[in-house]
Amino acid sequence: MDKEKSSTEKKPLTQDEVLLASLKLFAEKGFFNTSLTDIKDAVGIKTTSGIYQHFKNKQAIADTLYGNILDSLSISIDDIRRRNRKVSDQLREIVDLLFKLADDAPEVIQFLLFVNIREILPDQKPVIETAPFNKIRRVIQNGIKSGEIRAMDSLLAYSYFLGIIKHTLSLVLSGDLPKTADSYQSQVWLAAWGSIVKK
Repeated sequence: MDKEKSSTEKKPLTQDEVLLASLKLFAEKGFFNTSLTDIKDAVGIKTTSGIYQHFKNKQAIADTLYGNILDSLSISIDDIRRRNRKVSDQLREIVDLLFKLADDAPEVIQFLLFVNIREILPDQKPVIETAPFNKIRRVIQNGIKSGEIRAMDSLLAYSYFLGIIKHTLSLVLSGDLPKTADSYQSQVWLAAWGSIVKK
């Protein structure tokens, strides 16, 4: 009877619980060093069968995570673009968003910017070809057309701009830069924008 009572009191495992635990583990240990047993232990269930109710394998978990993160980022970038007319304001808010994520949800930035998605999910587009990053490229292209950004190949401008941001976030997440991402945000914005702005 006690077994029946405890099993009815325990809530069933949700897909979101699996995704959150997996994201944390993928960021900490890496995708290939994380097993379904690790995920099972992290969500606090006895067997991996609870995970299989939601996902057929570890790649399916990564695929869903990747899609969810990209969708959320894409919606945020759309909101930023609607709120701001100037390209510099749009890019500044995108930088703010990425740095806020690095402090509030570092595993999201780790998974998005530093995991080699093509190794894990060979059928997925690389990050640079996904909707949110295409939107950032379009913002930069619009900046070149409007004269806010100096005339150059838009992919090169994107590379300069995001390269500075990505490298700084990497140093923050690895602990090489000792403070929070927010502490470096203003300096990094000036360096990234300075690398492409028309002077």
